[in-house]
Amino acid sequence: MATFQYKARTREGEPRDGNVEAPNLEMAIDSLQRNNLIILSIDPVREARSFFKDGKLAFFNRVSQKDVVVLSRQLSTLFEARVPVVQALKTLVNEAGGVSMKEAMVGILDDVNGGSALSAAMAKHSNVFSTFYVSMVRSGEESGKLQEVFTYLADYLERSYALTSKAKNALIYPAFVLASFIGVVITMLTIVIPKLTSIFEETGQAVPFYTQVVISTSDFLRAYGWLLLILLGIGGFLLWRFYKTEEGELMLHTIQLRVPIFGGLYKKIYLARFTDNLGTLITSGIPILRALQITSDVVGNRLYKAAMLDAVVSVKDGNTIANALELSPEIPPLVVQMIRIGEEAGQLDRILRSIARFYQREVDNLLENIVSLIEPALIIFLGIAVGGLVAAILVPIYNLSNAF
Repeated sequence: MATFQYKARTREGEPRDGNVEAPNLEMAIDSLQRNNLIILSIDPVREARSFFKDGKLAFFNRVSQKDVVVLSRQLSTLFEARVPVVQALKTLVNEAGGVSMKEAMVGILDDVNGGSALSAAMAKHSNVFSTFYVSMVRSGEESGKLQEVFTYLADYLERSYALTSKAKNALIYPAFVLASFIGVVITMLTIVIPKLTSIFEETGQAVPFYTQVVISTSDFLRAYGWLLLILLGIGGFLLWRFYKTEEGELMLHTIQLRVPIFGGLYKKIYLARFTDNLGTLITSGIPILRALQITSDVVGNRLYKAAMLDAVVSVKDGNTIANALELSPEIPPLVVQMIRIGEEAGQLDRILRSIARFYQREVDNLLENIVSLIEPALIIFLGIAVGGLVAAILVPIYNLSNAF
């Protein structure tokens, strides 16, 4: 039994909030709607995270994205061959890529044998299946198109995995160069600079301002470097804990959309996810209100989730989706206009999929451009930084040699 935190209002407009227990998100929503509540937001109550799970470090319990891609493709193939769900799971238990994946598949098989829905069984293994993944499987169950959903998931995750791998591979060299630079700078500031400082002090040689800054930085690191390291560790931990709260997550998601260059990339990712998933659900025959609710859980950003839930309330009051989304600053006018055209023409699902393809191409192009610019930008930065450090050291030495 899971616990969900919700905010809602009554038919008369009175606000309500609290917690509700249910086996899964769908049943929690149904329970609240049976009580004549209009849901504004509903989220699972997060369990306290631990570095250990079942006596093992949590890091070693992680399942790679590649394993999930392979599983999705295998399930799609088996369902296309009309293999029953239980038999498909039994087949894949022995094909699981790792210990954690195998344990998850065994647990899912036991739950499905016990009468649970596949999505509800997968939801219990959040270290393997994301909220987006579980919501998509639930939509497939509701529409009776699990095979199409797993095909979509496999294609989507393969694209995501390819882009992630491409970005990681492109960043290996810049990361190595940056790490080497930081190591060299720390070595110079803690070992080399102090020896030169003693020479300047003995000769009484005046040093330029920028050299004095380097010397002061060196003195600070030698005296308080350990304290700085501790403070950085504590600050990083507190920041991580803050981002795990509702307020911290909202702040993080807001920063994602506002940061230069990368903010545009995130917006396109969320718009592609929103339109693609909503179009898929509508095509599958899911009622528009339910499709919007599922999409709000899938989109992956609280600002866009709020826009989806506001749209649910607005549509219940008789407005169109386009009119509801028009009020959100996160939805571009182009998307609103295209959705309005789709609603008027009775082809909303086709229009949404078209918008999704457009933003997916935009994401691919923008990511390629960003990755290709990282290396030269880093080289320029390192060149300026190394040149400044070398000048701060060599200029006083050159002046000292001229004095002699």
